Amino acid sequence: MLGIRTRRPPPFGGIHVNDDKDIQVERPDAASRESLWAEARLLLRDLVFALMIAALVVVFVVQPVKVEGTSMLPRLHDGERIFVNKLIYYDEYRWAPKIERGDIVVFWFPDDPSKSYIKRVVGLPGETVEVREGKVLINGSELDEKYLDPKANLSTRSQAPVPVKLNYYFVMGDNRDNSSDSRSWGLVPKKYIYGKALLRYWPPSAASVIHHENIALPPPSQFGYQPNPRELPTIAPEE
Repeated sequence: MLGIRTRRPPPFGGIHVNDDKDIQVERPDAASRESLWAEARLLLRDLVFALMIAALVVVFVVQPVKVEGTSMLPRLHDGERIFVNKLIYYDEYRWAPKIERGDIVVFWFPDDPSKSYIKRVVGLPGETVEVREGKVLINGSELDEKYLDPKANLSTRSQAPVPVKLNYYFVMGDNRDNSSDSRSWGLVPKKYIYGKALLRYWPPSAASVIHHENIALPPPSQFGYQPNPRELPTIAPEE
């Protein structure tokens, strides 16, 4: 009838929520909203933490770099992207390996440190490096460089013997006919070498670990280092 209000039954029968302070009232909608917000906060926290870890790794451990040019063919191609291990050569750590012959390293170009180059270590401190008729000789012994492409090393110019100073390295590109390296601009200081090629990640079809090349060096000749006879001084005959 008009003007008469019907009373709704209590939500819990004859018991009201105020009758017992220990009674808990469940509100599914509010609970779901709180749960969603809590999950979002946890996800945001994990994302920020992951980005911080990734930034630290890129700054101190691994750095992505792009290969530009063809000087490292056939191992590395123009436009490929690789990861460089920046921590491996730190002198502060006793477990850090030394720079070895055959390592593909990334370094600041000695003539312009604003640029980075990538080459292979050929000569170590204390050695003498010579290029004779396309062959690399270390202290007079020829290197066995099976990783080179013979077709890319046909017109390699000769290089007079170069002594490698302490804390310096002689580096060369694998594509010897088309590489600007220590033959042109000299040795690389150790302090300029900041990373070692670790793995190729782009393009995906070529993704692979960049393995170290073990370059066999025969024992030195029993007669010691023999320079190129054409470089020996000549004595004019007496008249």
